[in-house]
Amino acid sequence: MSLNDPLANILSHILNCDKLGKIECLIRPSSKVIMEILRVVKALGYIGDFEVIDDKRGGVIKVNLIGKINRCGVVKPRFSLTKENYEYFEKRYLPAKDFGALIITTSQGIMLHREALEKGIGGKLLAYIY
Repeated sequence: MSLNDPLANILSHILNCDKLGKIECLIRPSSKVIMEILRVVKALGYIGDFEVIDDKRGGVIKVNLIGKINRCGVVKPRFSLTKENYEYFEKRYLPAKDFGALIITTSQGIMLHREALEKGIGGKLLAYIY
């Protein structure tokens, strides 16, 4: 497994395990960014609980899957978002209006595009899920 983009690796691993019907998957290595993205995805209801296991080699995250993910992935390059162009990226990466979510990183942390739009802030586009 190539570790050039750990975020892309974990999202594809979660999607593959979900499609295979597994009830849990192990993600390594763990990081704060990956845990924040998993927190956002869990709040959306696409995954169950996750727990961090410290194995003294970068950490492992055990994610409980519930079989609700249709598609997820990272966005490369990391496009900059302003509050004016959220709709453009919604149309580009999500299949329908109010279906799925874009995950972005802002100066106030990692959040959904809807939250950032409410707060009137921009950021960088990280990933999408539906």
